[in-house]
Amino acid sequence: MHGGNIFVCVFLFFRLFRLFALRANFSSLSLLLLLCFSIITKNTSQNLISSYIMSLWVDKYRPIELNQCEHVNASVANHLKELVKDGDCPHLLFYGPSGSGKKSLVLALLSTIFGPGAHKTKVEQKTWKIDATSTRKIEVDLMTQSSNYHIEINPSDAGYKDRYVVQEVIKEMARSRPIDAQGNAGYKILVLTECDKLSKEAQHGLRRTMEKYSSACRLILIADSVNRVLEAVRSRCLPVRVAAPRAEDIEKVLYDIAAKEKLTLPPQLCSKVAVFAKRDLRRAILALEACRVANYPFKETQSVQTTDWELYIAQIAAEILAEQSPKRLLQVRGRIYELLVNCIPPTLIFQTLCFYLSKRLDDEMKHEVIRWAAQFEHKLQLGSKAIIHIEAFIAQFMATYKRKLISAFA
Repeated sequence: MHGGNIFVCVFLFFRLFRLFALRANFSSLSLLLLLCFSIITKNTSQNLISSYIMSLWVDKYRPIELNQCEHVNASVANHLKELVKDGDCPHLLFYGPSGSGKKSLVLALLSTIFGPGAHKTKVEQKTWKIDATSTRKIEVDLMTQSSNYHIEINPSDAGYKDRYVVQEVIKEMARSRPIDAQGNAGYKILVLTECDKLSKEAQHGLRRTMEKYSSACRLILIADSVNRVLEAVRSRCLPVRVAAPRAEDIEKVLYDIAAKEKLTLPPQLCSKVAVFAKRDLRRAILALEACRVANYPFKETQSVQTTDWELYIAQIAAEILAEQSPKRLLQVRGRIYELLVNCIPPTLIFQTLCFYLSKRLDDEMKHEVIRWAAQFEHKLQLGSKAIIHIEAFIAQFMATYKRKLISAFA
């Protein structure tokens, strides 16, 4: 088997696994495994893989121009068009909740600035050899997606080495400035996703480097929370707030997709999907596609399937409430670890676990649980082992909940 096909297969598996695990249903993973097997055995071309990825509605109907943002983020798109109408672009910081459309706006913005060439991208695993000190070199491997005009990376995937990655990538881009049709030196754009997960050292290095190479490289930062981005970095970027879409806006998008797919979407089911998505447009589109796979023609009484990882966390919460003991804590630890190795973010585990635990608690206990969750989630941002902080939160909850039960029946 060709080495390139192995890499593409691995990339495709993790790309779709993350989408299905977080947003859809694990039963759909059989299709994913079948496709990966065909890549290995039949030497499938990369064009076929790209077309399969694009067959997901969430990618197939992603707006590629700012003019196409009709139902969601239309006002933000109009402001961005005015901002870059002369072909220049400042450093930008897009922030907002997951599924609000930050990445779609960034890709549409790149297309507006550079034209269709911005969508001709390649995905590769790139290795940087960086001089950490005068006597020591380190190697950092990162997945990158790039065109002739931009590079997109997630430096937080490098762990503690993220501070070296950001500076090295910007320096490399500055050394290879593009030349436009008039012979003038242009600039490239570096898109940094999940920049709120960067370490403080990486953000300080980013601040210094973005000043030094601003003429050759512009940065577009994407973050869920702007509070975890240093003030020194925020002050050097133009902030662009991307709000979570309203339920009625999500319904318009779903109706539009259904019309393009030539499907009849009952209003009651459309409303169910929009409410289920909790203002997350990506989640809504994937949920609608899952409903299409599960049953078509649609029925008004058709239910929207809850994702398997949410049901799994609901079972964990029920086990915690049923018994508070070291044995049960050890069992729950194994279940939490299983969620983490299946790419469920620790912060999402905290939020969902709190939600299901709070359903069975009185108001006083709810406030305590939320306070503990916030405390341990903050410690999680400072540490590196998520399982330790989640387990500590569960142990704290078990101890307090058991004391409350004993005092109630004493």
